[in-house]
Amino acid sequence: MVLVAYASKHGSTTEVGRRIAAALIENGVDAKALPVNDVVDIASYDAVVIGSSVYFGRWMREAVALVERNRAQLACRPIWLFSVGPLGDQARAEPAEVESLATSLDAIEHRLLAGALDLHKLSFPERVIVKGVKAPTGDFRDWKEIDSWAATIAHHMKESTVRGAI
Repeated sequence: MVLVAYASKHGSTTEVGRRIAAALIENGVDAKALPVNDVVDIASYDAVVIGSSVYFGRWMREAVALVERNRAQLACRPIWLFSVGPLGDQARAEPAEVESLATSLDAIEHRLLAGALDLHKLSFPERVIVKGVKAPTGDFRDWKEIDSWAATIAHHMKESTVRGAI
């Protein structure tokens, strides 16, 4: 069973995490999607996919906290990381802490995915900031890319099971 844990503020990353879990299931791998704050124990999972929305170039604190409090259990499992953040034609820069997290966890891969921005889901101060930085609004998520990446994870899990690595 693969755990897909995600940190999301306004729901875009929640939808991505759930889509990854659904695509894993479609590809023959048991998966469960949970918000990072709902993850109690990682011991029962064979592999973990952890993702976070990106704000001001950083992962959400809750996602980093999940890694920190489960570091020992994560160290002996296949790990994938994903970040949801760039909008439209914005630069696709890796979030600040992802490289060190990926290295310390020996993550198989980190995937930077485009996000979505719906002004109706934002608080007034957030709308002011978005307007001030002229952030593009809309849904820029590439569902085919997300499904394909999940299929790659499923393939890795199946291969690992055949080789007896899990």
